[in-house]
Amino acid sequence: MPDPLNTPAAELPVRRLGPGDLDRCVALSVDRHWAPEERKWLFLLENAEVYAIDAPSGDLAGTVTLTRYGTTAAGIGMMLVATRYGGRGLGRRLMTHVLDTAGDATVFLWATEFGRPLYEKLGFETVGVTEARVGRLRVGDDPVRTRPADLDADLDADLDADLGALLALDGEVFGADRAELLARLFAFAEEVRVTEDETGLTGYAVSWRNGGTLFIGPVVADDEEAAHALVIDLARRADGLVRIDADRSRPSLLHRLGERGLSEAFSTCFMVRGGRPMPGDRARMFAPMMLAMG
Repeated sequence: MPDPLNTPAAELPVRRLGPGDLDRCVALSVDRHWAPEERKWLFLLENAEVYAIDAPSGDLAGTVTLTRYGTTAAGIGMMLVATRYGGRGLGRRLMTHVLDTAGDATVFLWATEFGRPLYEKLGFETVGVTEARVGRLRVGDDPVRTRPADLDADLDADLDADLGALLALDGEVFGADRAELLARLFAFAEEVRVTEDETGLTGYAVSWRNGGTLFIGPVVADDEEAAHALVIDLARRADGLVRIDADRSRPSLLHRLGERGLSEAFSTCFMVRGGRPMPGDRARMFAPMMLAMG
């Protein structure tokens, strides 16, 4: 293939990756001094659209992921360019490819300070700041306020009460259909817990493991108290580090998590292309599934 060192970036071929490219994706993460995240990469390769530019060596020169939620919304993530190919326009080439693929959807992403200038040039605007909170969460003697979700039903069969209600709730809050992706996340997850009142389910949260860290997200809840309860109850089963990504517009929740041992590891800018409003009810979305997907 053409050498990215000598070929104009706009002419470089972009191909879609599959699970067989897992080792190359992990190697690229390590090259950029990111955690390997094999399990997360495999989930993305199986459930999102992962695109790449190949290097002549057989490694990956760069990657980007696109998760489409119908025609309504699309999330971009894992935009990585190998160290030796930085500054040659590969990032713009990959971003242009996925933006063309996303069509008229509302496109969003979480940007590091390093990547934000490129995204701004491509029309993205910062609409929030998200903190990655990591630590050994102290749960104390708080009463359990949630219960495990009953998610045994197959999406191709009749939905049981929990699954049907949970997917309906998520569709209302997220504002786009991600039922199929959630079903796969539930199979991938450690646990799913829900809150409810006399009318039925009012919120849910998922924990999933990536290396030695228990990630918590998405978190959907009516209010901060319910969101806090979901996080604490999921963290009871953690045997190591816990991570949750929460917006700075939730200062009280962040403070409470900080008191329990979760400190800020880094922050990212939540950006939306063209500053378009996100669909759904963001007031009830307390944490995304993962920054790479939304």
